[in-house]
Amino acid sequence: MQKLDLTTTSILLNWAHGKQPNAIELEELIKKELANTEKAQAFGVNQDNAQQLIEARAQLFCSAHSNVIEWCHLHGIKDTGNKILNLMWNLWLPLAVNLAELRQKLGRTPIQGILGGQGTGKSFLTSILRLLLNHLGYTTVNLSLDDLYKTHTERFRLQKTDPRLIWRGPPGTHDIYLGLKTLENCLQEDYGEPIEIPRFDKSAHNGEGDRGKPETVAQVDIVLFEGWFVGLRPINESIFDNLAEHPLPPIISQKDVRFAKDNNERLKTYAILWEKLDSLFVLYPEDYRYSKQWRKEAEHQMIAEGKTGMSDQEIENFVDYFWRSLHPELFIKILIRQPDVVDLVIKIDKNHNYSKIYKPN
Repeated sequence: MQKLDLTTTSILLNWAHGKQPNAIELEELIKKELANTEKAQAFGVNQDNAQQLIEARAQLFCSAHSNVIEWCHLHGIKDTGNKILNLMWNLWLPLAVNLAELRQKLGRTPIQGILGGQGTGKSFLTSILRLLLNHLGYTTVNLSLDDLYKTHTERFRLQKTDPRLIWRGPPGTHDIYLGLKTLENCLQEDYGEPIEIPRFDKSAHNGEGDRGKPETVAQVDIVLFEGWFVGLRPINESIFDNLAEHPLPPIISQKDVRFAKDNNERLKTYAILWEKLDSLFVLYPEDYRYSKQWRKEAEHQMIAEGKTGMSDQEIENFVDYFWRSLHPELFIKILIRQPDVVDLVIKIDKNHNYSKIYKPN
């Protein structure tokens, strides 16, 4: 992702210290925004709307900056080298402004999908967007694919039917109609009764998890629907046939290929959920294998803090299980080449930095 130049940094620091944006500063930022054509296209900025969008972004920066900084510090993110300023101006603010515009354009609650594998920062991005949209006056609800898991009893029965489903996560372990009902409730125009947003308790049953107490909200202006395969489409089965000659670890045996094919088939049943999406962002690692390292780093940190965490081998087994079911190299690579499905791709490098933001074409 483009780093802030000295002029932009100086302008943002002035605003962070209470100075109000002026016409000269806004003109400078508009010029820089339009000069980066790929980024401008990604966020829909052009000569006709640049003034409006940059002014909206500037106003949101001034109103939300201190809250964002505080939130980031509480979650262990330091503003080293103006990192938070960079993320705010180049990613978080334009995403929030675009979501607010989508809400106004549709005249109803938009469903924004956010797809990303383990460690890509789905939950973090969702939380930041909720904070920013709240400053814009929108009540935002986050719904995770994890919140739609079947009950513990249902998954126990499912495992009896298919012993390969050793953990929750792959297609087939979710209550699709619970998700559909939730999204439809969020889309209703007349909020006669409070809306229940399902929540999953991962700590229940010694970590096997179960349906928890739902969150109740009075109304919903914007829904952020995130998950590791939100919006993912089935692929052509012929692709799996090539794996016999060219294995893609951890899909290395015929048994693995069969499991992958079966999950591809189960994925078809999720189409009724994806049809509710108005937009889809993809958090895309430069190398999908980064997910294992990120998960290990997170677990090591948890253990260092005295919490329970998985060993490196347990992490290897756990992530391999997800990759066997829906391998990112097979599914996501194809998805991000579909501009009719994906609205924005956010590439992530090994150090969790956003290296590129673009719109598929």
